[in-house]
Amino acid sequence: MTDEQQPVRDETGPGRTRLLVGGGLAAVLLAVIGASGGWILAGHPDRPTASSEAVSPPAAPPPVPSGPTGAAPTTGRPGEDRPTGTRSRPPAGLTVPQLVGTDFERARQQLRDRRLGWRLVFGSGSGRTVERTSPRPGAPVKRGVTVTVWVTGPAPEVTVPDVGGESCSDAADDLVEAGLYPRYPAGRQGPVSGQDPAAGGTAHWNDQVSLTCGNEPSSTPSDGPPPTP
Repeated sequence: MTDEQQPVRDETGPGRTRLLVGGGLAAVLLAVIGASGGWILAGHPDRPTASSEAVSPPAAPPPVPSGPTGAAPTTGRPGEDRPTGTRSRPPAGLTVPQLVGTDFERARQQLRDRRLGWRLVFGSGSGRTVERTSPRPGAPVKRGVTVTVWVTGPAPEVTVPDVGGESCSDAADDLVEAGLYPRYPAGRQGPVSGQDPAAGGTAHWNDQVSLTCGNEPSSTPSDGPPPTP
């Protein structure tokens, strides 16, 4: 009697192969998932993160209110001075000198040195000092501007200078230097042939002197028989 042989199960068939492959894939997936979880839990800064949502741009800063001059105020650190939008000092340049309390002739000279005009207004009090000016002292002005000067006392007397024979322009300068003002009733060309008041007379500051400029017309000879030779 022969022993019956039991069929031996083939452990190397296709089914075992599929089992091994499936198990290997599962192990690989578990390793990948575990590694990804470790990256996420560790918060590694170099790992890029993907997002399906678009990143919105940062919100724009609120508008800054404009200052008094229309420019936005500048912010600074605590305790620092901030600009106020106004000038802290007058603009540099020509200004009216301080003349109050000065003798009016000296005040006039200071204005002339700065190439400014002047207008003297004498008062009814006493003295020769300046009591106020317009524009005020320190005010910015341009060359040629006339400054009005108020004097405490009346206009002093002056002696009319002799300007006969001078050019009309030179005579005018001499009269202004003496405190007088020239008039030109017959034009301003030529030498001075006459003046009123006369030279050496008495006048007061701001008085006018009439100048006759140019040679006086010569007399015409009368008609008559020509002289006999």
